[in-house]
Amino acid sequence: MTATALSSFDVFDTWAQVYDEQPNPLLMLEQRFLSQMLPDINGLHVLDAGCGTGRWLQFLTSRGAASLIGVDSSTKMLHRAAEKLGTTCSLLQGACTALPISDNRIDLVVSSFVISYLENLKDFAKELHRITRPGAHVFLTDMHPDTAISCNWTRSFTHDGSTEKLRVYGHSLQMIVDTFKAYGFELLANIQPAFDLEERKIFEENGRLAFYEESADLPAVYILQLQKRSPASKLSDATESSQTLHLSGGRYALGPRSATEGSIEVERGNIRALIAKSPIGGERRISLKETIDLSGYLLLPGLINAHDHLEFSLFPNLGVGPYLNSAEWAREIHRTHAATIACHRKVPKPTRLLWGAIRNLLCGVTTVCHHNPLSRELIAADFPVRVLAKFGWAHSLAMDPNLLHNFDHTPPNLPFVVHAAEGVDAKSAQEIFDLDRLEVLDERTVLVHGLALNHKAISLLNQRRSALVICPTSNQFLFHSALSATLIKSIHTVVLGSDSPLTAAGDLLDEINFARNEIGLDAKSLFDMVTVKSASVLRLRNGEGRLRPGAVADLIAVRDKGLTPAETVAQLTVDQVELVILGGRVQLASDSLFASLPNSLQVGLQPLFVDGIRRWLRAPIDSLLAQARRTLGRDLRVGGKKVEHASAA
Repeated sequence: MTATALSSFDVFDTWAQVYDEQPNPLLMLEQRFLSQMLPDINGLHVLDAGCGTGRWLQFLTSRGAASLIGVDSSTKMLHRAAEKLGTTCSLLQGACTALPISDNRIDLVVSSFVISYLENLKDFAKELHRITRPGAHVFLTDMHPDTAISCNWTRSFTHDGSTEKLRVYGHSLQMIVDTFKAYGFELLANIQPAFDLEERKIFEENGRLAFYEESADLPAVYILQLQKRSPASKLSDATESSQTLHLSGGRYALGPRSATEGSIEVERGNIRALIAKSPIGGERRISLKETIDLSGYLLLPGLINAHDHLEFSLFPNLGVGPYLNSAEWAREIHRTHAATIACHRKVPKPTRLLWGAIRNLLCGVTTVCHHNPLSRELIAADFPVRVLAKFGWAHSLAMDPNLLHNFDHTPPNLPFVVHAAEGVDAKSAQEIFDLDRLEVLDERTVLVHGLALNHKAISLLNQRRSALVICPTSNQFLFHSALSATLIKSIHTVVLGSDSPLTAAGDLLDEINFARNEIGLDAKSLFDMVTVKSASVLRLRNGEGRLRPGAVADLIAVRDKGLTPAETVAQLTVDQVELVILGGRVQLASDSLFASLPNSLQVGLQPLFVDGIRRWLRAPIDSLLAQARRTLGRDLRVGGKKVEHASAA
């Protein structure tokens, strides 16, 4: 440092002048991961302890927090934060070991790159315990202490041509976790990511590629997620161990561009903890009953199919387009394919619904929005996939006289789903304006297809904050047309559905493939469209679409090719989906993974050949094949893929 020239307070005031201008790969890496780990903060009281120039407060301002508070000891850091944030946050000067916050007020704390500047760790933990409510989450991040030592990293910045070094304290991860545990905090996530290609660019641009290469395989930062325990949340070890699943050895996705090595602990159907590959001590120890070794696999959140008609999965494509609108197609197939339709409808509807679930399960879908009446079978505990139960719907403006009644009786916190603008003619194009005139377009409205949308209609859709589900291969089959990438990108909220095999190419992965290769949508957009965006549009409340503590344990495993999660999903095919877990229960396994499962996890899984590849499914395969073959014969196809009993191959 211009070492003795600046006090510990002065150095942060000086740093404030250049903090936002100097590229920092550590902050970039932390942002990439932590941004995907933070929960929904809507209605929460949030504190950024050691907020600096307000980097994280700025990220959180538009997310509906009840209050945002930043505390920092540097007046100049706070001044820079105020310039960026205006009145959106309360900014307070104070030390992290003596926070100017009242007791029992805060629901979530972020403390980014702060701990290594604190000499007294216990006082910080004590303060966070004082100001947080039971159940509050705390996120702590910093430079990884082990890598800092092994690579001889120091904390410094340049200002006016001189280098200023910062004094740091070498708290080990073990010490941090043990200290916070002593003050009532439980470790939920321990993430230790290394630099990747995105950070490499910064090193390269600044002529420091050697620093990147010497640490390429080492964790560069750590992110700890802790939760303040309440007396009611503490459970006995015996109870915990009997209901816990441990997924070890693989990489798990934390977002479209971020994945890290480690393990996932599942308890009572939810993700309890995410633990780094080389776990630190101090976390709650559980005698794990059931472990699945997923070395060499990438774990992804279960996919969400925003539109399907499950009972039609045994049907072939019907019709020869192009048509002007969906009503024209419906009239034609009932005239020319009446015998085929009648034959398929002889298969019992519960059987057809189960085949619809299997079609989704095979491609990694764990949640489906079924656009038809909700029958008892769909919400049974043993149904192979999760089916959306809480929403309103109508078929379409032209074919459903109860549309207005159904919309009016849909609670304001639930989605209302309706086919709209499904065609290429003027009548189809007019539908969105007719729906608006009926006051059916608002923030809960989810339109399906929207092929006839033009720029004016899209502007209206965005203004009303309505969402759109696209099913591009269905549109291509019926109308020889699909929405362009330009139009899709101009719509604020777009998600993806598969529609049924009556018109679609196959399943949700076929829709992703078409949207990527024929329309030109990018991998990140597609990943979001079948995970977090679909979860938001369908108002899913249990963490669907993400892998993080507290979320429902709906996930899939595919062979790890070293790609980002988004690129993996964008190239995914059915044969690559080797494990599907729904609410902590194995629903599908490939041969190799089935053989490695503990005996207790194999029970109830039955084999099925799908286009010559065997999958083990939690479904009554024997009876489903028998019931379908009784009417349709032995050549059965689900979403266009041939299905056979395992003994047939």
